[in-house]
Amino acid sequence: MLFARAFLFSFSVWVAVCFASAKDAGETLTFFGWSDQHVKTDGNVSKLLPFVEAMNAMPGAAYPEAVGGKVAEPAFVLGAGDVTEWPTNAAMRAYDALLNERLKWKAYDVLGNHDDGGRAFSSTMLDWAKRRHGGLSYVFEAAGVRFIALWSKFDPRGKPFQPLTKESLAYLRVRLAETPAGQPVVLFTHLCHDAMTNRDELVETVGDANVILVLGGHYHYSSVNVYRGLRFVQLPSPKSKFTEFTVLRVSSDRLQVMPYDFVKKQWVQGPRKSLDVSIKRPAKPFRQ
Repeated sequence: MLFARAFLFSFSVWVAVCFASAKDAGETLTFFGWSDQHVKTDGNVSKLLPFVEAMNAMPGAAYPEAVGGKVAEPAFVLGAGDVTEWPTNAAMRAYDALLNERLKWKAYDVLGNHDDGGRAFSSTMLDWAKRRHGGLSYVFEAAGVRFIALWSKFDPRGKPFQPLTKESLAYLRVRLAETPAGQPVVLFTHLCHDAMTNRDELVETVGDANVILVLGGHYHYSSVNVYRGLRFVQLPSPKSKFTEFTVLRVSSDRLQVMPYDFVKKQWVQGPRKSLDVSIKRPAKPFRQ
């Protein structure tokens, strides 16, 4: 009798876990993206406030007619680096307060070339990122999708376009090897498609992993590119002349990426601006 009860209890737990995993894997995931906030050295974040307020107000807005439906509550907001113009304590504290006190949702950031001070090195933002995320490169999951933040040391003596470092690619290789077969993966790093000089190495590092998207910043404007099967999306910057952030949605079989201009109150149109593609997303993104 005790064995039967124990078996039934174990079986019910197994069913619940499998059901929850399948439910998470089939859940539609919405998140927002921006980049290159360039908080001033004195901690002035006034230019960022309209962007944060616009993101906070975005849920419930209608998607373009071709997409249909309304924007759901985002699970988080993702940033692709250059949080600061130069990493002073004032800039770090101001951005941290902006995320904690103004933005409604959790934020994940990967740092950019401005955030380590370049030739005038400062560890302020590096230390902040380690405290906040546990490391400069790190992994988290949401709704069955794995997100890999990939920090790559920028050479301040070099040009704006540079390669991902061997160290960052080695980190990625290890994290992808740990990823269950078929699980959707989103990479986010500071270098965008146009600035990344070793895209072939990235493609080879990814291999057969189900990387559905590579997010970047650095060049400040929104754009979409595809290279050897990898989709690259560049997130817009508050420092640019545009008043945009990007809305991203991952459903059971589709990936949709759409920049939104909150001043014009319209979705951004034009070539290489949005993305709407089918993806592979297994019902159970884990090995049996």
